[in-house]
Amino acid sequence: MAIQAELGICPQRPGKPDRRLDCRAVAHLVDRVGATLVVAPKGGHKGRPYGCPRPVLFFSRFRIPCYHNPPYFSAGRRIVNWPYELLIGLRYTRAKRRHHFISFISLISMLGVALGVMALIVVLSVMNGFQTELRTRILGVASHVQVFGMDGALSNWRQVAQVAVAHPDVVGAAPFVEAQAMIASQNARGVMLRGIDPALEDSVANFSPHMKSGRLSDLAPGQFGIVLGRDLARSLGVVPGDKVTVISPQATVTPAGIVPRFRVFTLVGIFDVGMYEYDAGLALVHIADTQRLYQFGDTVSGVRLKLRDMFDTPRVVRDLAETVNADVYFSDWTKTHANFFRAVQIEKNMMFIILSLIVAVATFNIVSTLVMAVTDKEADIAILRTLGARPGSILCLFVVQGALIGATGLMLGVVGGVTLALNIDVVMPFIERLLGTQVLAKDVYFMSELPSELQWGDVLGVTGIAFVLSLLATIYPSWRAARVNPAEALRYE
Repeated sequence: MAIQAELGICPQRPGKPDRRLDCRAVAHLVDRVGATLVVAPKGGHKGRPYGCPRPVLFFSRFRIPCYHNPPYFSAGRRIVNWPYELLIGLRYTRAKRRHHFISFISLISMLGVALGVMALIVVLSVMNGFQTELRTRILGVASHVQVFGMDGALSNWRQVAQVAVAHPDVVGAAPFVEAQAMIASQNARGVMLRGIDPALEDSVANFSPHMKSGRLSDLAPGQFGIVLGRDLARSLGVVPGDKVTVISPQATVTPAGIVPRFRVFTLVGIFDVGMYEYDAGLALVHIADTQRLYQFGDTVSGVRLKLRDMFDTPRVVRDLAETVNADVYFSDWTKTHANFFRAVQIEKNMMFIILSLIVAVATFNIVSTLVMAVTDKEADIAILRTLGARPGSILCLFVVQGALIGATGLMLGVVGGVTLALNIDVVMPFIERLLGTQVLAKDVYFMSELPSELQWGDVLGVTGIAFVLSLLATIYPSWRAARVNPAEALRYE
């Protein structure tokens, strides 16, 4: 249905119900309910002849003859055929002088929805960034797939590496020797000692971009150089060029007794990958020096592989298990760190549920706003009902008002959330400098910077949920408005 006023010719309608209404009263009613009637000159209606001296006001399904020319309407304006439920709903959202309190509650409802949506988008983006950054840093050090010998040593590692690299989804392979050790200088620390081939390590790991001092190529066979994490070097109190003693848990039996096997290494480099687990507990040496220290000979602990797509790891491992003809077993990141990444995903889901409840609480403010609006507009609702408005139209009218409040808050929240999520790397350092504290301690959160990764799928999901909650919040007040009894509402008007 549409609100349309036409200044034209109306035939006499003898025998029909009297629906005459003075045009001044109509104009007062139009101004009260908030709609805008537009008038344009037009000829007869439905083939009726010209010559009727009275203008006709069409409202809903009724034609209301007016006794006077409507002085409040101009004849040169464009006809608007919008649904009157939409027009009145939009007008009710804007307050008049005597409705400032309702307008204030509407503003609070908009801001509540906006803050909830913004918080949800920012938190999901931070959780996505945290998950991605954590996965990248862990897999940059631990590799995607590791191939081990069944007895802890792999002698034919060259053949295994050659077969693995032949797979189209494997982009790099490198041997390694890994064992526990103790490093002593001014202090002593237990570490994981990893022997690597500097020429092949960059194809399976990302140490080179994180080198703060020295390079991996400084590790030469027979020179007994060592590269330590930044936190480990700091706890030992050493700098590049200092000597450290690496003590193996294995021992050598001599006539004087059991003597632990140890070797003096020279610190040639320091790395910082941003994860406390590796920066404080990993040491890199040349693979030949590790083989000599642990008496591995020409064997290695295993081969590390890097894949083109880390999420294809289970399929690639199954393919390699069928093609590698050796007594080996495979370990990939989905198994070694499965519980860790699963915990991060569960935390993200729980944060989504909790913040969705915050958005739901914010949308319930729309209920109170509409209930007050219905109470204030009962007389207007009754007049609309007497003019032919159906209960469904009244319901739609207040659904439009509530949906407009929710949609406005939703748009503000999406804009604010997306802006903050894209600039979190600028906002967080400012807050840390302002408060004089570090929000993320690296020894607790594995990283010192707050990452953010905006995914538009999350934004669309948040938008849809918030809008649905806003619509659900309008059901009860709109249903209550549709049940207003016109006679009761107009009794004391």
